[in-house]
Amino acid sequence: MTTQRGKTERPRKRLYSIPEAGEYLGRTPWAIREMIWKGKLPAVRDGRRILLDIEDLDRWIEVNKVVRNDD
Repeated sequence: MTTQRGKTERPRKRLYSIPEAGEYLGRTPWAIREMIWKGKLPAVRDGRRILLDIEDLDRWIEVNKVVRNDD
């Protein structure tokens, strides 16, 4: 990938560790684990490692948005 200034940009990472996903969502790693255990977030298992897909994190944000209507 090349930016307007000609610098090469690294591709965005797709899989995040539990602590990284917690930072992304503003939650603790234990809260992320609990969301996985309760089936609120899907996870990718690689042996003992548990990874989360950034697209699933973004989907969770969109599904859980609340719009306040004061009419």
